[in-house]
Amino acid sequence: MSMFCYQCQETAKGTGCTIKGVCGKTDDVANLQDLLIFMLKGISIYSMEARKAGIENPQINHFIMESLFTTITNANFDKESFIPRIKKALVYRSEMKTTVEKAGIKMPEVLHESASWYADTVEAFEEKAKNVGVLVTENEDIRSLCQLIIYGIKGMAAYAEHAYNLGYEDASLYEFMQRGLVETLNDELGADKLVALVLECGSKGVTAMALLDKANTTSYGNPEITKVNLGVRNNPGILISGHDLKDMEELLKQTEGTGVDVYTHSEMLPANYYPAFKKYSHFVGNYGSSWWHQKEDFATFNGPVLFTTNCIVPPPVNATYKDKVFTTGASGFPGFKHIPSRENGKAKDFSEIIALAKTCPAPTEIETGELVGGFAHEQVFALADKVVEAVKSGAIRKFFVMAGCDGRMKDRAYYTEFAEKLPKDTVILTAGCAKYRYNKLQLGDINGIPRVLDAGQCNDSYSLALIALKLKEVFELNDVNELPIAYNIAWYEQKAVIVLLALLSLGVKNIHLGPTLPGFLSPNVVKVLVENFGIAGITTVDDDMNLFLN
Repeated sequence: MSMFCYQCQETAKGTGCTIKGVCGKTDDVANLQDLLIFMLKGISIYSMEARKAGIENPQINHFIMESLFTTITNANFDKESFIPRIKKALVYRSEMKTTVEKAGIKMPEVLHESASWYADTVEAFEEKAKNVGVLVTENEDIRSLCQLIIYGIKGMAAYAEHAYNLGYEDASLYEFMQRGLVETLNDELGADKLVALVLECGSKGVTAMALLDKANTTSYGNPEITKVNLGVRNNPGILISGHDLKDMEELLKQTEGTGVDVYTHSEMLPANYYPAFKKYSHFVGNYGSSWWHQKEDFATFNGPVLFTTNCIVPPPVNATYKDKVFTTGASGFPGFKHIPSRENGKAKDFSEIIALAKTCPAPTEIETGELVGGFAHEQVFALADKVVEAVKSGAIRKFFVMAGCDGRMKDRAYYTEFAEKLPKDTVILTAGCAKYRYNKLQLGDINGIPRVLDAGQCNDSYSLALIALKLKEVFELNDVNELPIAYNIAWYEQKAVIVLLALLSLGVKNIHLGPTLPGFLSPNVVKVLVENFGIAGITTVDDDMNLFLN
């Protein structure tokens, strides 16, 4: 066993990747990510003590948040980016220790090793990294709950960073991220307290998603019903993927008037729904499908690709496009050029990508037509009367929340079949790249209401929660679980984990999660989730359909 990682749905055999990640992550990168998390815990020990004395360090807060983001699935595969980050973590930990000492704060007599370990060579980093991973916690159930918290915090950090990039922060999120990391080191914290911390993580997830929703809608307007073009034009283009709308805005501004068009890919599709981006005549539409199709999509696009976040699929050795892929922010891959972060309030510099695009042929057309989306909370609220009437009249029997992630496994065809077989008096509420399993199906509408209501990215799952709470209010119900809403959610990585925890914290029960339950959930933790929240996996389409509808 040269590594151990089980944070995503595709983890080997459903138990853990031990030689190389199914995602393509090498063992040395996986181990260095473990060491980085170890160091973040050490920094947080000092930061939490300083916070008790009213000392808040914004630089530390932002470093921990961004560092967590770099470790989520498919975000950063670049070993060379983690070495300087670990070195910086050592410096920041030292600075926080000095801050605490100067403030006269008395630290506990015994501190966890993460607060004191030190090395200054890559060889020492790599040796230590082998001994600080997930399996250090021997008790399976405690380990399971601790990792559930850490993975939730990783997802929270991703949402918080997107909001931060737009100028929005919430200090309580920094506090929880750091406290959560520290609490996972507490050997005296039993299962009951860890379960409570899991639910608190979900509650803070709601806070993070609300903050990001405010940041996005204040900056770019509320998403509106939009027909998104799937075809191409004759100009050279840039394909932008990921989730960061600030990067999207800056790329559109810098390409304006250059003769270069911009297309979205995968999770960036919902950028098409925002009013602020529609003024750009060179913003063409969406190209291709969900993240795991990028090998085919990038090859036919012909022009450069920009990753603003995950999900990166390592390119084949003979890939024609690999010299045209750029990363920025938390993302990274060996051989891909990285666009540096913003400095002194200036925009990122995308000039190299634009120059390259001008030398490339126009995208090869792979499909035509349109997709309809933009059904975030305000747009659905505007349709509330029509929706309520459809429910009262029986035209809409039930809503199905089919949000979450897409992935490579063949058994994810379940979600396409499920959508196809849903009765015509049902409506799908979706967010995230899971929608690519059915958003190009011709499922029709109900009295003018499309049967697939796409709220946006996985970041926009908050809209689905708000819609459910609004319907609860409109129908004057006491419990959100009394609504005619079923939850059949696909998951892949840590942002989906925080969405799940957020729903649990809001009291939503009987969520079905697939295509498999997380490998990091021990049998006893699964039992707790089943007994307290009705969490379940999926079976067959026909059996699940019968269960949901009856």
